[in-house]
Amino acid sequence: MTTIGIIGAGNIGRNLSLAVLEVGHDVVIANSRGPETLTSLIEELGPRARAATAAEAAAAGEFAVVAIPLPGTDAVPVEPLAGKVVIDTCNYFPDRYGHVAEIDDGSLTVAGLLQQHLPTSRVVRAFNHIDAGKIPTDGSPAGTPNRRALALAGDDEAARKVVAELYEQLGFDAVDLGTLGESWRLDVNQPTFVVRQNADEMRANAANATRTGESR
Repeated sequence: MTTIGIIGAGNIGRNLSLAVLEVGHDVVIANSRGPETLTSLIEELGPRARAATAAEAAAAGEFAVVAIPLPGTDAVPVEPLAGKVVIDTCNYFPDRYGHVAEIDDGSLTVAGLLQQHLPTSRVVRAFNHIDAGKIPTDGSPAGTPNRRALALAGDDEAARKVVAELYEQLGFDAVDLGTLGESWRLDVNQPTFVVRQNADEMRANAANATRTGESR
């Protein structure tokens, strides 16, 4: 199976690690404080997970997940992620972390900020619009009635397919919204955000999203 580098060991990093380990992938996970602080988490995750620095996790992963607060974007290692698929789970909470002018004026999406920082990586926005604790528990087999759907957006078609396959492995229908320019449809306060929905509902909610206020 695949080795996935996960940068960020908070709720999303932990729960996504649990989910991907369950379907047979390996995990190399990092936080901002150093691998020595992740002993308890690695004990929980088991033998197919190991702690590392962010640069080591980025280098080890066949693809990577960025699961950190948005202000930490500039600290994501660039060179080890060159050419790789990078899943961006970040959300924009200006009241919590401060405003980003380009997001506020609509000239840049949240995921576009990471893509700007990682110019040679293939960024796909995904997993940002589900409660972290539901990632390991809400999946179901293909064909299950009313199966939960998750959406994704990215400029590289092959990268989007990688993420769609991961969604499927974890038991979710994948809804492809197209380019990163459409990724704002998954933002905080949009009808797609942290609401359980099937694929048809996800498509309808994405289409009904409105790019106003902080929802960009």
